[in-house]
Amino acid sequence: MFIGHYAVALAAKRAAPRTSLATLFAAAQLLDLVWPLLLILGIERVRVAPGDTAFTPLDFESYPWTHSLLMVAVWALAFALVYRRRTSDTQAAIVLGALVLSHWVLDLLTHRPDLPLAPGGGIRVGLGLWNSVPGTLAVEGTLFVLGVAAYATGTRARNRTGTLAFWALVVFLAVVHLGNAFGPPPPSARAVAWLSLAIWLFLPWAAWIDRNREVTAPAPGEAAS
Repeated sequence: MFIGHYAVALAAKRAAPRTSLATLFAAAQLLDLVWPLLLILGIERVRVAPGDTAFTPLDFESYPWTHSLLMVAVWALAFALVYRRRTSDTQAAIVLGALVLSHWVLDLLTHRPDLPLAPGGGIRVGLGLWNSVPGTLAVEGTLFVLGVAAYATGTRARNRTGTLAFWALVVFLAVVHLGNAFGPPPPSARAVAWLSLAIWLFLPWAAWIDRNREVTAPAPGEAAS
């Protein structure tokens, strides 16, 4: 899954209004932020295999340290504890931990059975939505529309930058998602690793957006100002 992860992060702004959108993005995409680094180091492996699924040509051969259920739980707990220690915001820390976990849950929906339950374990799971391009576009597209709507109605632009930067990100993510579905396969696994590092660029973009927007909807349990 791709834009579905960003959709959940956008929607989570309502539950953690004091948390930067960049931090929410980092939590929702933490596994994929670390994954290309481990590919480059040779710790995890991916193979370009057109036809492996209808939606993506990537065969995720081995990624136990970023995408096994056990390690995702460890990543989620660590992310939440570090954030809680730095900010004392327990509610936001819980939201961020849940965002890290949500990545595995959404991947479970889309991947074929290649997600390990634990490093070294033989059981792999996945429901295989990627076997259907229309199904993938429909599910991720719906999630993305809902996430964008939640963020757009829960915040408002302070200035023109807050409007343009946000909607430019929405359009860019949608275009990249369609490119993943209909574009040519990457030339090599090494290219996948280096190109995947580009998702780090969404973090400063998200921070830029958030600095130019303000929250209008209170978090659950908070009174409206």
